[in-house]
Amino acid sequence: MTTRRRWLADLAATSGVVGLAGCAGATPATSGAEARTFLFIPGTWHGGWAWTPVCEALRALGHRAFAATPTGVGERSHLADPGVNLETHIRDILQIIEYEELNDVVLVAHSFAGMTLTGVADVLRERLARLVFYDAFVPTRDRPAWVMREADGSWPAWWRKRQANFVDGYQMRFFEEYPIEMLVDPQRYPAVAALLRRRLSLHPAAAWTTPVSFANGGWEGLPRSYVHCTGQAYRRSSEAMWAPARGDGWHWVDYDVSRAGMLTHPQRTAALLAGLPRA
Repeated sequence: MTTRRRWLADLAATSGVVGLAGCAGATPATSGAEARTFLFIPGTWHGGWAWTPVCEALRALGHRAFAATPTGVGERSHLADPGVNLETHIRDILQIIEYEELNDVVLVAHSFAGMTLTGVADVLRERLARLVFYDAFVPTRDRPAWVMREADGSWPAWWRKRQANFVDGYQMRFFEEYPIEMLVDPQRYPAVAALLRRRLSLHPAAAWTTPVSFANGGWEGLPRSYVHCTGQAYRRSSEAMWAPARGDGWHWVDYDVSRAGMLTHPQRTAALLAGLPRA
């Protein structure tokens, strides 16, 4: 059975829709030919709550907006277990698209959720109008996961060092490895920093190590944009994250906000996304 057929068969056999945060499932304020449908995938440690302000701003502009919370994080932390991995998170998003009957979706991924987005695109590409990598990792056929095994099959030393600090042996903690400045300047945006400190959750480490499939092309061949957060002062995203997006077929946007721009500038971020090309 092909990857696509397997995923769709799994969807048909699974009941219920996955977590949607904030304004996710609400009816749009207006409708019409210009209205678009957005579905947001949060980055590692984040839940759909991180995109709720942008959802609200998009709805005020007349669009539909859904913010997903993947299994094992945020308000769905109680569902965490060692078996939760990238395939789980891909299925989470596929479930939303299927059960909300979404079409012509602008699929937006933050940070490492670029892997999730790519997996969704590989399965339901005909339902997607545009892919948006929001300061996100762009996997490739040569690098289908953020953490790749060494030639001898072992994990790299830096990853083995992190594994020693995993909660319950399989969950990553943001503040174990990074300061809040990795997301936002706490001096300029103390309320956003406080929100992040309260809400960033543990995250299943296997989401970083599971390779994503390119059996049907992944993001290749689909309309796609890369939003590069140039306002990030502490450790701006490296070429390892965005290098493929400098190639042919990409629409590139330099955006002068930090990685948490969806929280510091929700209206502006909504306007930017709503103004992305339609083809």
